[in-house]
Amino acid sequence: MKHFLTLKGLTKKDLIKIIKKAVLIKKFPWRYSRSLKNKTLLMLFAKPSLRTRLSFETGMTQLGGHAIFYSINDSPLGEKETIYDTAAVASKYVDIIMARLYEHSDIEALACKSSVPVINALTNFSHPCQILGDLLTIIEKKGRPDNLKLVYAGDSNNNVTHSLMYGTSIMGIEMIVCCPKNKKFMPNPEVIKETQVKVVHNISDAFKGADIVYTDSWMSYHIPKHQKKLRMKILRHYQVTYSMMSKAKKDAIFMHCLPAQRGMEVTAEVIDGKQSVVIDQAENRLHVQKALMIWLLDNLKR
Repeated sequence: MKHFLTLKGLTKKDLIKIIKKAVLIKKFPWRYSRSLKNKTLLMLFAKPSLRTRLSFETGMTQLGGHAIFYSINDSPLGEKETIYDTAAVASKYVDIIMARLYEHSDIEALACKSSVPVINALTNFSHPCQILGDLLTIIEKKGRPDNLKLVYAGDSNNNVTHSLMYGTSIMGIEMIVCCPKNKKFMPNPEVIKETQVKVVHNISDAFKGADIVYTDSWMSYHIPKHQKKLRMKILRHYQVTYSMMSKAKKDAIFMHCLPAQRGMEVTAEVIDGKQSVVIDQAENRLHVQKALMIWLLDNLKR
């Protein structure tokens, strides 16, 4: 595995290896403070982010390396200069590339000509680093992933849902997607076919027996603001509320990849309540991405 563009194609053994490394890094960070000494990470950003930039830049520093932030808004990438040329040239300067882009085809093009590992930090199709952090959080809170049930509610035609579907299917976690019966809000049909994740539309029954309840924003960065009123009308039945959480198991946890909008996809009493682990999720991005970078660069040596 040279690049990390999606979770598709990874094995359970791969995921467990990365997560186990992340557990050790989190527990004994000083042991890894020189793991990537003299290594340089290029961070390409087309979309804004708080957690992605902070976690990758901090992580690279804590591993003894250096991170370069580069905004594509200030770049000729894909316009004056092809993505292929950018990848080929950047590979001569840095040891690893992380990119947060709009189109998934762009990161595939970047990886195609890069001679160093490329990490997908988000595209319109996939958000694999988020799910690595989620899996670490789930294992911390619930133990072995076997026999766990995760229910995702709300807008499901997005990168987080797709990556969760791949991640849970690989790890053996039962996942149910609960969303409106509308193509705009349903997961990619190909992902449904490949993962065999169940998609339902009745939220009142979906939460029964859930160990994990997950939701995401109804207004992602790419969605025009004028659609907000209509989307809220369609998705309001899929809001995660305290009464909905009460239908899950008593020790169920609530997850959200953030940023969150209280009063839309989730109520404040849920996301700020005792069952919420959203801050732990955010923290675990740091540890698992450090493990991922070490894993990719170690694989390159073999």
